[in-house]
Amino acid sequence: MMTATVATAESLLLPTASLIEIFSAIQGEGLNVGTRQLFIRFGGCDLRCRYCDSPHTWHPQSDCRIEVTPGQRDFEVQPNPVSVSQLVEWVHQLWRSPLHDSISLTGGEPLLHQAFLAAFLPALNHRMPIYLETGGHHPAALTTLATYVDLVGMDLKLPSVSGEMHWEAHAACLQICQDTNTEAFCKIIVSNATDPAELDQAAQLVAHINPHIPVFLQPVTPISAKGEPTPPMPDQVLEWQARMKAVLASVRVVPQTHKMMGQL
Repeated sequence: MMTATVATAESLLLPTASLIEIFSAIQGEGLNVGTRQLFIRFGGCDLRCRYCDSPHTWHPQSDCRIEVTPGQRDFEVQPNPVSVSQLVEWVHQLWRSPLHDSISLTGGEPLLHQAFLAAFLPALNHRMPIYLETGGHHPAALTTLATYVDLVGMDLKLPSVSGEMHWEAHAACLQICQDTNTEAFCKIIVSNATDPAELDQAAQLVAHINPHIPVFLQPVTPISAKGEPTPPMPDQVLEWQARMKAVLASVRVVPQTHKMMGQL
């Protein structure tokens, strides 16, 4: 059974965070695809992407789900917000080596919890690889956290697909990773509504910083019974990959493999 830390007057002054859940699962996207990770999902997001399949993470919740046994989905419900010491305790209870390859900080948008992460990541008292999944639109927060992170997976938002536009912030975040020698890759969600000119802009943005940063084109997974948003056709993806590889060294096409396995 998960234990809850008793709050003290001193602990009430420390940063807290709203979590959605902590669980052990196979990573279904990006550079870590297929690896086993301990996911820490934060609540709260300031984006509203059209293809978002987890709108329950947009707002902080009153409680969170904590898996008791890694991979068994035997969740316990705990109250939010969560203290740094409580999260450290849960991580140590759930972390298994060599089962887990890394800890995934996901959301929502983890960088909205900058102060909390700045206290939490150094508090882990033995080295666990840290993978940060982010929308890549909070460079100031990333600046303070990059040295604690081993890998950054950044969603590069195409306005034609996501309804969001953050080109300058994306470039700033990638530059921070480059300057701090933090490994990074970009994930780009594509649909049949993708504007190829935006893919060209994305490719040039990445190439300007480092043409060897891996880019993953991820065909959108429909979130409605009507099959919307609509995934691209195979010939579209082949064309888009070819045009991006004209300026980038690594452009891979990988769908959401966890959805294919029924691991939601």
